[in-house]
Amino acid sequence: MSTYTIVIIIMIIVVALVLLLSLLTISKGYAYKHKVDPLPDEEENKKQEDNEEEEKK
Repeated sequence: MSTYTIVIIIMIIVVALVLLLSLLTISKGYAYKHKVDPLPDEEENKKQEDNEEEEKK
């Protein structure tokens, strides 16, 4: 085989590998479950509601 053919084959392999790794990374990113901390007001309201429910019992 000529040098150009070998270089083209290696380039195609590298491009395919980079594309595969990029798709894998994107897939993992979409699968990640993001967690958001509640707002401080929401935490206080929840605590107050829990305390009121305990007092009723």
